[in-house]
Amino acid sequence: MSRPTLLLTLCAALTTAALSAAPPPLSPGEISALQPLAQQLRPAVLRVEDCMPKACRPTDAVGTAFFIGPDRLALTAYHVVVGAQQLSVRTSSGQVYPATVVGYDDVQDLALLKVSGSGATSKLPLARELPRAGEAVFAVGNGGTAFLRPQLGRVTALGAHSAEADLNAGTLETNLTVFPGDSGGPLLNGKGQVVGVVNHVAWSGGDKAENGEYRAYAIPLLEGDTRLTDLRRGVKRDAPVAGLGLTGDLALLKNLPASNFPQASRDLGLNFGDTPGAFFNLVTPGGPAAQAGLQPLRYDAAGRRLQGDLITAVGGRKVTNFDEFQRALRLSRPGETVKFTVLRGHQTLTVPVKLAGRAQLIQTSGINIKP
Repeated sequence: MSRPTLLLTLCAALTTAALSAAPPPLSPGEISALQPLAQQLRPAVLRVEDCMPKACRPTDAVGTAFFIGPDRLALTAYHVVVGAQQLSVRTSSGQVYPATVVGYDDVQDLALLKVSGSGATSKLPLARELPRAGEAVFAVGNGGTAFLRPQLGRVTALGAHSAEADLNAGTLETNLTVFPGDSGGPLLNGKGQVVGVVNHVAWSGGDKAENGEYRAYAIPLLEGDTRLTDLRRGVKRDAPVAGLGLTGDLALLKNLPASNFPQASRDLGLNFGDTPGAFFNLVTPGGPAAQAGLQPLRYDAAGRRLQGDLITAVGGRKVTNFDEFQRALRLSRPGETVKFTVLRGHQTLTVPVKLAGRAQLIQTSGINIKP
């Protein structure tokens, strides 16, 4: 079996099991009620761009934000703005304003922006209660080449397991068809009230651009949320990172089940044996893992592993794949030293790693690496 075929075989079952049953399509009455509401609220939504205001192009778009108050404060997902060099926002009328980050919470994936300029702005109200599973909802965002495009659908699950390990759990799952540029946009109920912030998407069942089954996830957000209070106060909370990555085609196996690990280890030339763990092929130069001497995967011309550590536990917590490794890291804080249990060849090592904040690591290395 070829390497690409093997990777697809191993990850085929990973993308479908966690998805909820498909909900019924929206009725004509629901569509006719949501579409005009989405257009009405569109002026409160922004396109976030990484560029100087007078030099922005459509390709500079990085996500979506929305006004939440009359003081020109806008909310977005933190992963939209982390690492940006020059933040600007574009309004529905095409005006572009500079923006700065007031506060952020990397673990919760939320950020609050201050938009320059003067004058009143439209704002989106926050709901007092979460929607029910099956309830009709909509989002407005900038996914793909779209500009403030509405997307309609239903809530498919509450308190859903996050599809990405480095994003917060307890999300709202929907069947909206969204794309990366929609991140940071509002998820709204049938009254036009914000119930969440769009932050990631999962797909399964085919080509993601055409016939895949999409599920969009949103961070639940309601009126009186204490996280907003913290952001308004300027709190900046970093997520802990070690500076390790799993990139390229191996990234398909970030949530490889422990039962499939022995086969992957043999057939991909990893030669780790039958003990499952988190393997990685990227170490950020100068980052915590690099300073601790952790070794990424390296292969010879025949595709056999020359070197590469396998992490089997973080702070005494067992991990069986890279996904679990990321979740285990989130239990610590930047600046904390955590002991990694590492399999190197036939040796089991205990390696202390002093974790950094993601923003700090980006600033020092210039590399935006999640874990």
